[in-house]
Amino acid sequence: MENQHQRRLSFEDTTIYIGIDVHEKSWTVSIHMEEFEHKTFTQPPDPTILTNYLNRHFPRGNYCAAYEAGFSGFWTYDALQNNGIKCIVAHPADIPLTDLEQRRKKDPRDARKIARGLRASELVPIYVPPLWAREDRGMMRLRESIIKDGTRIKNRIKALLHFHGIVSEHIQARRWSGAFLRWLESLTLSNPQGTETLKSYLRQLSDNRQELARITREIKRLSTTERYAKPVSYLLSIPGIGLISAMTWLTELVDIQRFKSIDHLSSYVGLVPGTHSSGETERVGRLEKRGNRRLRTLLIENSWVVIRKDPGMYQAYASYCKRMHGNKAIIRIAKKLLKRIRFVLIHETQYEMGLG
Repeated sequence: MENQHQRRLSFEDTTIYIGIDVHEKSWTVSIHMEEFEHKTFTQPPDPTILTNYLNRHFPRGNYCAAYEAGFSGFWTYDALQNNGIKCIVAHPADIPLTDLEQRRKKDPRDARKIARGLRASELVPIYVPPLWAREDRGMMRLRESIIKDGTRIKNRIKALLHFHGIVSEHIQARRWSGAFLRWLESLTLSNPQGTETLKSYLRQLSDNRQELARITREIKRLSTTERYAKPVSYLLSIPGIGLISAMTWLTELVDIQRFKSIDHLSSYVGLVPGTHSSGETERVGRLEKRGNRRLRTLLIENSWVVIRKDPGMYQAYASYCKRMHGNKAIIRIAKKLLKRIRFVLIHETQYEMGLG
């Protein structure tokens, strides 16, 4: 009789708000109705368990869930969506919290604040790229990690040489040519253990270079696919942007059409200065830390190259330098370059030199 009653229950016109504090080994879940909190509990990190709970207690309800962006990426989002639970991912800094929650962080409080923010429509969802875009972006970021690993190995080799009192002009000039590597391989340090340590580092460096070459070839292949070939060609027409830069821009932006204005794109890249306004006083400070760090760094690098290759951009830079420091002037050039990047991608056209 009870089961028949449960089958007749329907929450079709009821929205169930679910805040999830995601961790590797467990989730803290807080379920709220429009009028009150239903329950806050801990469960294994399994979307199916949560789905079964909701279907059992709130059959045919309108389920809405949210969690903070973090280490787990978007697989939770995908799984919840596939299970019929509407889901958003929120930036941690955008979730409203009380002073007590800020000073006393606990998982149940975190889950409750997410559920409350979701119920009050105070959470702004971040963009969740499609799975293919995440995979492509992951490969570009892997290449970046491989380069950083190679730099660490080189630094260890240099530290070892300095430890043994060996100084090379190649190290001072930061050149790691084939001749320098062959010289390193021929070195014999003061004892066999030191020599073996050096050779181990050199093997690691060789493996690192081979892996970097392998991933770079795969990125080049990816750039020729139907999805990327045309936009890559538009970005390559911009002086200062090479193939790796172009693919980084495309995999990080994913869809240029999602940025409704240059201000929206500038905010995403992190090219917006911080401001402090009080009464009639307003101060403009440094660039905000928030934004896509990779694209902001890449944009500045591209900007330094474009002023050397595009006469119009150089004239604009020289004009800015008359009234501000060069590092501030390059930020202005970066904003101009960002407009050009957006323009060539939206209008599917080539870059025009000398516009300034």
